[in-house]
Amino acid sequence: MFKKVGVVALSAGLMFSAMGSVPSVEAGKPEWAGKGKPDWVEAKKGKDDVENVIYMIPDGFNADYAKNYRLYKGVDAVWDKHLKGMYSTYSANSNITDSAAAGTAMATGVKTNNGMISQNPDGEELETILEASQDEDMSTGLVATSTITHATPAAFASHVESRNNQTEIASQMIANEVDVMLGGGKNNFVPESMGGNQEEDNVLEEAEDKGYELVETRDELMNQNDIALNKGDKLLGLFADDALADEMSREKDVQPSLEEMTESALEVLKQDKDGFFLMVEGSQIDWAGHDNDAGWAMKEVEAFEQAVKAALEFAEEDGETLVVIGGDHETGGMTTGVNGGPASASPEALKNVTATGAKMASELNEDRSNAMDVLKTYTDFDWSYMEVKQVQDAEVPALTINHLISKRANIGWTSTNHTAVDVPLYVYGPGANDFTGFHDNTDLPKMIAESLGASLDNE
Repeated sequence: MFKKVGVVALSAGLMFSAMGSVPSVEAGKPEWAGKGKPDWVEAKKGKDDVENVIYMIPDGFNADYAKNYRLYKGVDAVWDKHLKGMYSTYSANSNITDSAAAGTAMATGVKTNNGMISQNPDGEELETILEASQDEDMSTGLVATSTITHATPAAFASHVESRNNQTEIASQMIANEVDVMLGGGKNNFVPESMGGNQEEDNVLEEAEDKGYELVETRDELMNQNDIALNKGDKLLGLFADDALADEMSREKDVQPSLEEMTESALEVLKQDKDGFFLMVEGSQIDWAGHDNDAGWAMKEVEAFEQAVKAALEFAEEDGETLVVIGGDHETGGMTTGVNGGPASASPEALKNVTATGAKMASELNEDRSNAMDVLKTYTDFDWSYMEVKQVQDAEVPALTINHLISKRANIGWTSTNHTAVDVPLYVYGPGANDFTGFHDNTDLPKMIAESLGASLDNE
């Protein structure tokens, strides 16, 4: 990194408490989990072996998403051969984490309460792996399909009591001088007088003063080739006022894909001879899980895989880049195959679903008499009168549509929220085998720090 970061002050915020206080004890948890690598793991080979880290987080993803996607695609996913283990995800005050606490654990190596961003439960600021990388003079980047100030990216570059305080997160991210930030959420950077969410501050002007170039469309991003890190240039891409469009409805000539944002970030960050740290989140896999929308989920996983391919291709050519891939938690309790025999798991049936359930529901007329037409417009299934009647009578038609479509793929759901299941870990690059085994999510940033020879001491 070419310019040291300033001090980011702790912010006050409204306490977010979506989960009640639940004991965080898990049966069978190894005594070393959450304390760094176990003593049987091969010692790190030194910083010279890992110059760059690409930390890829498919929000809401677990082994059932992976299995359904493999069947949907028809061949192995690009990450399958890099499976190294699994890890637990509970937070400090609940066995079921939210994205803020999970992101904090994956960024700092410390458990916190649901809703808190890179502070411990007592409100004390925690150093993140991104900030530890900056201390090593590395450049840094964040990419997401949510607002860039959403819980997961926020956990790497801000410290707030509540994940809901996205305007303060925006201010801290700019103050923290992350070199590349690409995603949605422009409204969180501009004042109310300009239609934004900031009370008075124009954080985009503050960003400009710190050397950021703002891009707002795919064309601007793809044609952006004059960012010079050694001159203090930085890149801020805000491609929507709120989150980016879902992958099914994204206007491909207006908003960039996750793959394109990842490639653009790498093009800038690779300029730094001291190396870089990049976090990439496939944010909307989680949102599809909340909606029990199997078609949307597979499309978002597909988009995430393309970004992973870009990261792995860079790492293979570079030879000194570590790629770590793992979700922050599972969402929806997705299952692979329900109510049937060996041939019942058929997510490939989702390939011709072309809109989210929410989109379909939004096109129903007042009496829902057009339900059959809407279903036929966005799917290639033959719909029965009874199925259409379910949509017409549904209290929440989008959820009913999603469950009907999931049933065609024999995909089941147990929740519309997060679950406590362990999630798979995939790693490629120098020292990848050091990640083998069962871990806690707090182990990941500690192992990444060790691979870089960086200090991440939040004890």
